Amino acid sequence: VQLVESGGGLVQAGGSLRLSCAVSGVTFGTYGLGWFRQPPGKEREFVAAITWSGGRTDSADSVKGRFTISIDNAKNTVYLQMNSLKPEDTAVYYCAARPGGTLRVSRWEFEYDYWGQGTQVTVSS
Repeated sequence: VQLVESGGGLVQAGGSLRLSCAVSGVTFGTYGLGWFRQPPGKEREFVAAITWSGGRTDSADSVKGRFTISIDNAKNTVYLQMNSLKPEDTAVYYCAARPGGTLRVSRWEFEYDYWGQGTQVTVSS
């Protein structure tokens, strides 16, 4: 199983970025996907999650209305569109996959079996 994130970088506050996560090696249609982030010096935290069909999504209160998770089944890729970025969004962002994610989403790290290597997002003030 391989998850490869891309799209991170340096952006000014108020700007936008779109993260991508290419997924391979899983039985497509049976996995749920999620984005997590780890700010400098802090624990990793939930950002957003989606079922493989895209029918259900969830996001942390801190990003609601600014971040949108989506999935392109044809490309086996999950996206995180991040708008109105704030300095406190600075973190390493990780994509993760969990089995059994066809009907529900999850905020719990322990339910995710596979993780990407992470991509750095830095928001300057």
